[in-house]
Amino acid sequence: MARKKRNWFPGAKYHIICRGNRKGPLFEERIDRLKYLLLLEQARLVFSFRLHAYCLMTNHVHLSIETFDHPPGEIMKVINSNYARYFNDKYEYTGHVFQGRYFAELLDSIDYEIDVSKYIHLNPVKAHMVVKPADYMWSSYRAYISDRKNPHAFPDYILSLFQEPARKAYRRYVENSEPSTPPDLVKQCPERKGSKVYVLSNLPE
Repeated sequence: MARKKRNWFPGAKYHIICRGNRKGPLFEERIDRLKYLLLLEQARLVFSFRLHAYCLMTNHVHLSIETFDHPPGEIMKVINSNYARYFNDKYEYTGHVFQGRYFAELLDSIDYEIDVSKYIHLNPVKAHMVVKPADYMWSSYRAYISDRKNPHAFPDYILSLFQEPARKAYRRYVENSEPSTPPDLVKQCPERKGSKVYVLSNLPE
């Protein structure tokens, strides 16, 4: 059976999840994560996408990306195939490194873009790897809440949707236990009127 073609258009944004095969680890040590980020940057030079948020977990990866001239399939094929080759060569493994086709969901509202960034940044907390999202070094969260630059992520867009001071407002939003976006933290704009309500708890972590 032919695979269903993903919906894509220039400027489309996606929440992408890539899992290790049979939930196996994608990263054995620090240098593996650095290699993945390097391959991501190399792909960006070719495909010119924007990474709004990310988190590299042990056995899966979360990316929030904005595409411009290429659909996500072309981007992820290059990143994942190059990383799989590196991973198998390094550890002398054979077979698939990633579990099937990557998961990709179109971010079709501003509220969903904001919620997905929170979901991504809270992944290490939900997995009981850290107490606070800022304690996890393999995500873009620190670039959102401080002046610390991250060469891989572009936090400016999401932060621009929050009330000033935006970094403090975003931190309150992410670390608040409420599932919805606090109205006093996020700017009101026409695009947010009538936005859908999303439940992210059923997404693969």
